[in-house]
Amino acid sequence: MTLTRRNFFKASLGGAAVASLAACTGNDSPGGKQYVPFNPKAKLNISFQPSTLRRSQERGAEDWSLNEKLDIMERLGVTGLEPGGSGLANRVNEYKQALSGRNIKISAICAGFRGFMLAEDEEVRNLCRDTMREIIVAAGALGSTGVIIVPAFNHQKPVMPHTQATRDFLCQWFDELGKFAVENGTTVILEPLRRNEAFYLRQVSDAANLCRDINNPGVTCMGDFWHMTQEDVSDMGAFLSAGKYLQHVHIASRARRRIPSTDGEVDNYVDGFRGLKIIGYDKYVSYEGGNGDEALLKTSVDLLRKQWDEA
Repeated sequence: MTLTRRNFFKASLGGAAVASLAACTGNDSPGGKQYVPFNPKAKLNISFQPSTLRRSQERGAEDWSLNEKLDIMERLGVTGLEPGGSGLANRVNEYKQALSGRNIKISAICAGFRGFMLAEDEEVRNLCRDTMREIIVAAGALGSTGVIIVPAFNHQKPVMPHTQATRDFLCQWFDELGKFAVENGTTVILEPLRRNEAFYLRQVSDAANLCRDINNPGVTCMGDFWHMTQEDVSDMGAFLSAGKYLQHVHIASRARRRIPSTDGEVDNYVDGFRGLKIIGYDKYVSYEGGNGDEALLKTSVDLLRKQWDEA
């Protein structure tokens, strides 16, 4: 294995985290070594975004219908669907009818709001709040685990400065939105991104710290393997840092952000899956990045299940 900064810290910090947890458990394996027990609640629930499935490799080829995609997902044992939030209020009945009688539920809702919450312009902030509330109502009606939101992308300006006052504002803003989400039976989900996309919120632990400080059951966070590859030194450590606040996970190939398994040996998620097993994660691991036909996706899904077992 090539020694990189991430590999070095992954081995040292990740190992230290496991050793620390093991010492706390006081449990011994038959060989006399301490181990970290996995939470039996943990389960790999795979989710697709509608764009994950494509009919063929050809550009411009006719897309599958929603019901055709759901048929394929059922054959693959995929149990979650992650739609976008834009226009979701007008599609609630469509999704309910399509999912009726199927072993597939709505996982998270992927953004779709307008404006952004850290805008200096109050009208832009209010637009974000109001469109988020619309999506939250639809998410609750669909039984979704939550609505994903990014406080601000790098291209969105003018933006509030990175100060304690801005963080305090963010906590207050999310507390109000989280209460509204709880009233509608769902949550809001903070998503950290790579620094070249959204510098304000980059690591899973950053998002988890916000959730802890807000202390509202309607405010949760997520991890995305693609962004974590650059920003978090340990996949397992990132998920352990999130703990009870982790509500959703995104996954993609680790070199090109395509379907997992298409980037070869670097598409290894065992360390992260081990962290998910330790915290008893039982929500969704959802594909975000690239698309593929049924054959490619079967190979990918099989890989994730194999690595989950290896973890």
